[in-house]
Amino acid sequence: MEKMYKEIRLSGSGGQGLITAGIILANAACIEGINVTQTQSYGAASRGGASRADVIVSSEDIYYPEAQYFDILLCLTQESCDKFVSNLKEGGSLIIDTTFVKNYPVVQADVYDLPFTQIASDKLGSVLPTNILSLAFTVRTSKVVSESALKEAIIKSMKPAYLDLNLNAMKLGFKLADSFLEVE
Repeated sequence: MEKMYKEIRLSGSGGQGLITAGIILANAACIEGINVTQTQSYGAASRGGASRADVIVSSEDIYYPEAQYFDILLCLTQESCDKFVSNLKEGGSLIIDTTFVKNYPVVQADVYDLPFTQIASDKLGSVLPTNILSLAFTVRTSKVVSESALKEAIIKSMKPAYLDLNLNAMKLGFKLADSFLEVE
């Protein structure tokens, strides 16, 4: 196996499903047999307060469980972008939801800016799967885990009533990433 170590932060506000997305990403890494840690933090209010999930994936032992300098930073809110962008590694990836993030600094990183929440609402009829849509986009652009492992982790994690919606969100996230990558 090729040597790999990636620190990933999924950030936004409570109620956006980022903790769930972090758990799914960590489960996908486990499915692949990759060393992984997953930690989370959210504000006092479960909905609306700051929320983040950190996932570290590595081909070797992981000695500290929380991400400090991110290879990948997903920001679904302006507050999370403002708070965490300074810890994005040079050459990393910044993925922002332009539905809510209107200003971000110039960074020495790949920037992927799409209105994920608006796309989920328009194409899937609900903002609920924005977390899976943006997670699938993140996985396709970073290749941090395989798409088949992500799909398996989603299937294992979702209640049956929400499975089809989230699998459709995953497919849409992959498609969006493909069209974004074609432009580069």
